[in-house]
Parts: sequence; C-alpha cells; structure tokens
Amino acid sequence: MAYNDLRDWINELHKAGELRRIAVEVDPVLEMAEIADRAAKMGRGTAKAGGPALLFENVKGYPGARVLMNQFGSEHRMKLALETDSLDAIADRIRILLKPETPAGLIDKLKMLPKLAEVGAFFPKVIPAKDAPCKQVILRGNDVDLNRLPVLKTWPHDGGKFITLPCVITRDPKTGKRNVGMYRMQVYDGKTTGMHWQRQKVAAEHMRERLRGTSPSASAAVDLMALTAGGTTVAESVETIPQVTLGKIRDQRMEVAVAIGTDPATTFSAIVPAPPDVEEYIISGFLRQKPVELVKAETVDLEVPANAEYVLEGYVELGELRTEGPFGDHTGFYTMQDDYPVFHITCITHRRDPVYAATIVGKPPMEDAWMGKAVERIFLPLMQLTLPEIRDVNLPAEGVFHNLMIVSIRKSYAGQARKVMNGIWAMGQAMFTKCIIVVDEDCDVQDLAEVVLRTTNNIDPERDIQFTLGPVDSLDHASRLPNYGSKMGIDATRKWKAEGFERPWPQMLEMDPAVKARVDAIWKRLGIE
Repeated sequence: MAYNDLRDWINELHKAGELRRIAVEVDPVLEMAEIADRAAKMGRGTAKAGGPALLFENVKGYPGARVLMNQFGSEHRMKLALETDSLDAIADRIRILLKPETPAGLIDKLKMLPKLAEVGAFFPKVIPAKDAPCKQVILRGNDVDLNRLPVLKTWPHDGGKFITLPCVITRDPKTGKRNVGMYRMQVYDGKTTGMHWQRQKVAAEHMRERLRGTSPSASAAVDLMALTAGGTTVAESVETIPQVTLGKIRDQRMEVAVAIGTDPATTFSAIVPAPPDVEEYIISGFLRQKPVELVKAETVDLEVPANAEYVLEGYVELGELRTEGPFGDHTGFYTMQDDYPVFHITCITHRRDPVYAATIVGKPPMEDAWMGKAVERIFLPLMQLTLPEIRDVNLPAEGVFHNLMIVSIRKSYAGQARKVMNGIWAMGQAMFTKCIIVVDEDCDVQDLAEVVLRTTNNIDPERDIQFTLGPVDSLDHASRLPNYGSKMGIDATRKWKAEGFERPWPQMLEMDPAVKARVDAIWKRLGIE
C-alpha cells in the first residue's frame, strides 16, 4: 500500500531498521548538516553505502520539533520509498504505458481495460478541508512566522538558513496546469524567503507568462529573463526599465504554495524531469499506484498535498528581486550571490506536532545522488522514446547530474554517436549536460573502469571530440557567462569506414566461454579466495 504521508514513511523506515532516532540535542545551524553528511558517506563504495535515515528529536532552540534527514540516502531506501524491488521495474511500467499493444480483437480490448483503469487511478483528487491533516493548525496575519520552523543552515558561508526540500507549487497562467518543482528558499525573515527558480525552470516560465500578460507595452519594455531569475546583469537590466513601467509590473503577483514533508513519492516527483504536459501530482500517483490527495489552499488559488506536514502560502511580486546566497550546493562548491524573486508568505498551515523534512547537498555522494540514480533508471524509457538507439545511461554521482552523462547505443550508421549527443542536448533538462560520452552497446556504462578503458582506447581526440555552445546550468561556476557556455561530446564508439576510418579495428580481449565455465566449476577447489 502507498504511504499516505511522511509519518507512514517514517514508520516504515523504523520497521525496516533504516531509521536512527537522535535523542541528543543537535543544533539545526551546521551540526545537523555535518551529521547528515557523515551518514550519507557511510559505507562509501560498498553495497551498504548511504548510512541510515535520521530523525532528530531534540532540536536546539525548538522544543518539541522533529527533523527528518537522509530519508532517500541509499539505493535500498530509494526502492523502499517507491515501493519496488527494482527501479528498472518502474521503468518497465512506463514502457508499457508509452507503447501499448494495439488490440487485435474484443478479447485483447477487454485485456486493456485494467491498464486504462490503472491510468485513471493516477490522477489526484481534492478532498474537503476538514479532512486534510495539513490544516490542523492555520496561521495568518501576525501569527505567520517562519522562525518557528527548525530551518537549517547547512554550510559555514551560506547566506543564511535555507529550506532545502520544498515542493514548490505554481500554475501555468495560460493552461492552468500545475507544476511542482524543488527550488531552495533562503529565509530572509519570518514572512519572506528567496525563491531560487533558475530561469530555465518551469516556475520561472510561469512567472514570465504572468509578465507577458500584464500588457503588450510592458512585455515589450521588460527584460523578462532578468526580472524572473538570476544573472549577473540583472541589476543593470532592471535599472534600464522606466520606473512607471516597473511600478505597474510590481503591482502584479503570482500565487505560490510550498509543501514541506510530503509522502516520499510526492517529494521525489518534485525533482523529476517530467514531460511538459504531465503534472507531478500524476507522476506521484503513478509511482504510488494511488492518487495524491489534495486540498484547496487557504489564501491562494492552488491545490496542495493534503497530508503535508507544513504548507506555506503566498506570492511572488513580479519584478521584485533580492540578493540570494551564497549556498553550499550539490556541485561541492558554493553558489555565489545572485538576484532572485522574493516569496511573501500570507499563511502557514501545518499538522499537529509537525515533522520538518530537510536535506543537505554538497560533495557527492550525498542523499541527492541516490535520488538522481532513481531518476536515471526510471526515466530511461522517456529518453529511449526520442532516441531509441540508446541502450543504457549512467549519471555518475561525481558528475553532479549535469556535468557528465555516459550513454551506450546500438550503432547502425555513421555519425550516430554525434546525433545522440545533439539529441540529448535538445531534450528538456538534459540540455544542461556539460560532457556526454557515447560508447557501444556492449560496454557496461555502469562500470566506470570499463568506460574509461573504452574511451581512452577508442578515441582520436581531434577527430572524436565535439564542442558546442548553448545553455548551461546556472550553478556552473566555470562557464564563460552565467547560464551560457560550452559542452563537450566524446564519440568513444568503434569507428567505421563510412566515418573515414580505413585501418582495421581490433577485437577486445575475451576468454573462451567454455574455458571460463570449466574454471568456474573448479574455482572453489583452487583455494585462491
């Protein structure tokens, strides 16, 4: 059965021996982060990598508060969170949905009915406010105070405390489609935070759509990009806008809600690269095999997870920016200060005795590495839908998701490796991938030693390395400009005559299978182990 909420999930972690309850008093400023970092790196390089989930029950300065960290921090817990024995099994379910067999007759059509019913069960349902646990306590006006939440500061030079595991909910002003994203939020005071949605993110596009809707003259006058997300020229761009126009824009607001502490599938869905027309609530329902229960927010026209521990409601004012950062990020470096929208909180609702969910990002491997590997496995079928020659993909943790992708392909024609590189760079959030290595299908991309052997042996650097320019991740501190820089593709496949390679290509070493079988049969008797 699906976890109804974070508490169901915590109980399951306890039953599975995956949870450590911390009774010692711990400070949410730096100390919790250090403990979670050490836990995340326990067993590194072994089958038991990841350390336990942590429930802090004695939070310094917050009597009665509880903080959950490292909930997704191992391969086993990722599978437990998504209630599967294999992440590839979820990918297989996606494949069936993407490529249903065409029914040949009445019997086949009847067989498809359960699948259609299953799809219908993914869609969220709205429940009455009286039945929503997230509304057990409702705070408005002067009672709204973020300082009551045990928000963490995770690294010494961070600009302040950051909400690190929020499900940020916005609505497309054109289509009405909801989006759930995960964007860090720096706490400025009891009623405002930063909203770190990078300009390529869906919520930033929703904000741009709201700006475009203010008036044709305003749309023409405004640097929409500068007014909705970070960039080193933001302040200059804003200064060039006539004050009358800027004032009109700042009268416009976009409603936002933030859920903290949801069931694991819903939290995970906030980070996935969802297809543009698919709401994250539906993805969560698909993963849970049960619809997500939603409830209308109190002060904004949005639906929020009814079983969340906390819900923050409010708005961003179009054109209002404030300095955010620095922040110790998943790259292993600090993301430096930049200007981002400001979230004004109008209402906080929460459960009685709420559990605050948080994470820490930094030098891998950390909790987010396991979440990234789950995304890699589960959404491989969506990549294969566009690029069917892809056999497997590896996003190594040390590549921090967007710096390195290793791809194996079934090569059928000359130049296919370069076609795949360009296809990946044209594919949603994969456009940020800095380095792509393409190998043949007989190379295990999960075996980095094998990948290095193939790559260094199979390439002529001048011939097989391709450079291109395009959008890069906002966190890339090495790019020539913010959000814009170069990418590299390496064709490490066998080269064909049709690609201009006239020399013979040697076979890789491999022992005769019959010999291997005979040695397998006598191995224990050899006493070598």
